[in-house]
Amino acid sequence: MASVVPESLNGGSSTPGENEYPSGFPQSICDELPKQKYLCSNCNNVLNKARQTVCGHRYCLACINWLLRNNKDLVCTKCNEEDQSVENDTSVLTTDQFFNDAAINKEILDLKVHCANQGCPWRSTLRNFEDHQSQCEYALIPCNIGCGIMVQRKALATHLERGCPNNKTTCTSCSVVLTPRELQKHVCPNSDKKTAKAEKRQKKDQPSNSKKKEPCVFSEVGCPFKGNVDKVKDHESCSHVGHLQLLLEVTRGLQRTLNSQERGHHENLDFLQPGQSGASLISHGEGEVETDGGDSGVSDKASSLHDDQAELAVGQQLDALQQRVQVIENIISALNREVEKTQISVVALERDNLNNQQIIQHLEAKVAEQQQRMIRKDIHITSLQQCISAQQDVSYDGTFLWRLCDVTKRLREAATGQKISQYSPAFYTARYGFKVCMRLYLNGDGVGKGTHISLFFVIMKGEYDPILSWPFRHKVTFFLIDQNQREHVIDAFRPDLSSASFHRPISEMNVASGCPLFFPLGKLRSPKHAYCKDDTIYIKCVVETSS
Repeated sequence: MASVVPESLNGGSSTPGENEYPSGFPQSICDELPKQKYLCSNCNNVLNKARQTVCGHRYCLACINWLLRNNKDLVCTKCNEEDQSVENDTSVLTTDQFFNDAAINKEILDLKVHCANQGCPWRSTLRNFEDHQSQCEYALIPCNIGCGIMVQRKALATHLERGCPNNKTTCTSCSVVLTPRELQKHVCPNSDKKTAKAEKRQKKDQPSNSKKKEPCVFSEVGCPFKGNVDKVKDHESCSHVGHLQLLLEVTRGLQRTLNSQERGHHENLDFLQPGQSGASLISHGEGEVETDGGDSGVSDKASSLHDDQAELAVGQQLDALQQRVQVIENIISALNREVEKTQISVVALERDNLNNQQIIQHLEAKVAEQQQRMIRKDIHITSLQQCISAQQDVSYDGTFLWRLCDVTKRLREAATGQKISQYSPAFYTARYGFKVCMRLYLNGDGVGKGTHISLFFVIMKGEYDPILSWPFRHKVTFFLIDQNQREHVIDAFRPDLSSASFHRPISEMNVASGCPLFFPLGKLRSPKHAYCKDDTIYIKCVVETSS
């Protein structure tokens, strides 16, 4: 089967990518000092996606990629440290000499770790470490607008709102560049001084309430949350999605409001000329009613002042709306960048997952193939063991001693019909003589069934049958051994030369012939003799080859 090389081991950039080298996890995140077998042979960090070499050493997947791209005739780092003079096929690293070490990866993913970010209380296993790092609120990340300041993820929104030097807007009246926080306190010098003083006086007259709860900074776009300063900060740092939805809705409304107010403002200016009001001239029929000169002058001034104030108020409202829109757009832009980075990370994870699935399928196929090989080898080994056992038990002098254990079990199987008979191992009358065996019926056969042990002699097809003299004519003697060596049971017979049982076999063995009433079952456990001792009997067969 052709070896499959993962895509991650194929060619790529000539320099390591971001977070690729060194690629392992820092040892400092582990609750306990990691074992040496968990460390990369290159970067000495905890292995990330461990790969094992043919020489037995382990590397991170990204370390392998980087080393193979930037080195030719690369020798294993550990092998080189152990013996610099050694350089053989196993120590030279190539793409086809690495394989995924699933066992060590499983152990590594179960290591107890903690978050390295200051102030973060998170603790778990290494399996969950990367997921946590991608969303840890205490992680330092660069400002999305590019000011160069590193801020904690949970403080990014506050930084953009109050502290980012790049998040600035320009006052439309005085052209001063301001941060969002400065913009809230900004009083435009071009606005009417009397109006500013009146507003200040109005603020001073309002009773202060130190116990009043602070609203969320997004309250102006519909967020109802209120609380003390700390609770408001926590709320603002963990409610990005809800605030983003409110901002998207309000931005469209503000744009429509700006357009409609600009159109209404221009229409009012066209209708009211400077120094006039709607009540300055009143027509009656064909003439006009003249008013006193002094009263008319006062009325014109009052009307002009009112118009200026109305125009200034509208302008200030427009400026404030535009500034708010600018701030909201900056925040939305930052949040969109975060979403894009998350999407890129998800795509990368999906790609890695697909690669891992392909590797797993390839390894599963290899495991299945190895299992089939193991089964075939087990069968072959069993066959060889049987052959060896048969060779060890075989006899070439016409005498064979048969030892049968578990007699009680064998008697029960014979009585119930599960296994009514059994054959002894084969033996020979001479080195190149007849091949024979015994057949035993513990519960009897024929006239001896149920009352006697029946014992028969069987002639088998042998390798030397063509050169032997047929029919078989040698005397056969059976012994049931008394293990106390007092009185053996002996029975003998001479072959019936006319019986097919003693002619040259045509099939694997002839029909058995012998002693159906060899020994009474009732005497098998006689207290005077030890025919069956320790649930074992011994049966001996002797073929007289000299006759």
